[in-house]
Amino acid sequence: MLNQKKLIVSHAPFWHDGSSITVRSYHTMLAALPAALFGIFTYGMPALGVVSLSVSFAIIWELLINKVTKRTISIGDGNAALIGLLFAMLLPATSPWWLIVTGTFVAVVIGKHIYGGIGGNPFNPVLIGIAILMVAWKDFFDFNEALVNYDLGFAMVYPLAAAKHLGTSGIEAFSTMDLLLGRQSGGIGATFGLGLILGGIYLIIRGFIRWEISVSFLAGVFVTALLFHLSDPSLYAGPVFHLLTGYTLIGAFFLATEDSSSPVNFIPMLIYGAGIGIMTVLIRNLGFYVDGVVFAILLMNLINPICDKIRPKALGKVV
Repeated sequence: MLNQKKLIVSHAPFWHDGSSITVRSYHTMLAALPAALFGIFTYGMPALGVVSLSVSFAIIWELLINKVTKRTISIGDGNAALIGLLFAMLLPATSPWWLIVTGTFVAVVIGKHIYGGIGGNPFNPVLIGIAILMVAWKDFFDFNEALVNYDLGFAMVYPLAAAKHLGTSGIEAFSTMDLLLGRQSGGIGATFGLGLILGGIYLIIRGFIRWEISVSFLAGVFVTALLFHLSDPSLYAGPVFHLLTGYTLIGAFFLATEDSSSPVNFIPMLIYGAGIGIMTVLIRNLGFYVDGVVFAILLMNLINPICDKIRPKALGKVV
């Protein structure tokens, strides 16, 4: 009698390097913690409430969708908590509870699970949630109006709004060091540039994100902003200003690098990152929205599958 063996064929990847979703999620949260804590220290208890509610409801929505779809409970892998944390870091400290609950529902249920869960989502779930809120209730993302009641001892004008409406004359109060150290208004975890840079470097060194996407993103912002600035220095802010304001740094290290929605090959990663950087500045300088990072990343998520098909030709020749 023949000695039969059962062969099980599964989908890729066929080789596991030992990493896990849990390890990546918790290390990413650790890297984001300095910027998040700075935002909580700056804005106080309202910011802590936003972060706590966002993380809690992201986990709740994850648990509920697991129950409804009868899947294995996945809240322990930390991915839902990470979505909630990054989502909160993009919000103003004065966000109402219903905005947070709605946004986390869209991010977890629609942005992540409607496409099949981790690995199946073509768009960054956090940005899906934020984009829906920005379109539906854009006034809540007017940081000048949202944070008008805070008196923190420095100019609370939203830098990008000042640059958009007043040109370079509106941003003279902000030095590079002010922007780097978080002396600006904005999302809870998006203002502390130094903390975001250190967190990004940590993730790159540990191998949780690819440097190609982050560096090409920042390079795209720098070069495009520089060209605009050279064309009219009185109207368009310089490249350093664009690098250190809005969602640029959190986008470069924590949002554009999300695994499922970004390329895996070298050249596509460079194209993907540079495209986000270019579109970010175009939206800021010529578009309707003050900050273009959210929509720039989502647009590049859309063409990500096409980008990833760009590969170098094989060596050798056909015989």
